[in-house]
Amino acid sequence: MEAGRFLAEGAQAVREALSYGRVHELFVTDEAAERHPELVAEAARVSRINARAAELLSETVTPQGIVAVCDTVTVDLDAALGRSPRLVAVLVDIADPGNAGTVLRVADAAGADAVVFAGRCVDVHNGKCVRASTGSLFHLPVAAEPDVDRVLEACGRAGLTTVAAHGYAEADLTTAAVLDRPTAWLFGNEAHGLSDEVLARSDSAVRVPLYGKAESLNLATAAAVCLYASAVRHRS
Repeated sequence: MEAGRFLAEGAQAVREALSYGRVHELFVTDEAAERHPELVAEAARVSRINARAAELLSETVTPQGIVAVCDTVTVDLDAALGRSPRLVAVLVDIADPGNAGTVLRVADAAGADAVVFAGRCVDVHNGKCVRASTGSLFHLPVAAEPDVDRVLEACGRAGLTTVAAHGYAEADLTTAAVLDRPTAWLFGNEAHGLSDEVLARSDSAVRVPLYGKAESLNLATAAAVCLYASAVRHRS
């Protein structure tokens, strides 16, 4: 991520980067150029590369042969929350880039206004995170703030109720009236969840009800259920 830039790999990520981000250069193999002539035509600067170079640029086993050099997408925390948001996803200490990218994609699909990477989170520009987001990181404001307290304070200033996704909360999605309000959902680390300190500072805690025998849901699935529960409430 030298000089404030990162790589977006694959046709879908490149397409969204060209439409919603800022692309400095497009690296493409002859084969990929034949498959995606519209992307080559849209890029201001194109460099042809061979299959070996595509492998070196790629983090995947089977490179797609098309990579864009993009400006980083993160914005200031207050800027991300500055437009009277109704729904925000806050990832606290999320370690797995695939999970982070999937939650970004879900937040985008649910109509969230922003996503915040809080605490010791994976970098949103991590290659696996970028691929898992399938271009959604270019669609909505993304902030990164290592101070979780500052994130919670900023959510309060923005008029958001902070709601912790917590498997042992008394309230569940079917009865939580708090979801009618503008909401910042807090999602914790895959292994440890949210810390006691963050739970204590959140305005409310809500669990996803489990009707079958599954012990729990993984992070990305739980985030999808929670964000859509809020989205449906806000639109009903």
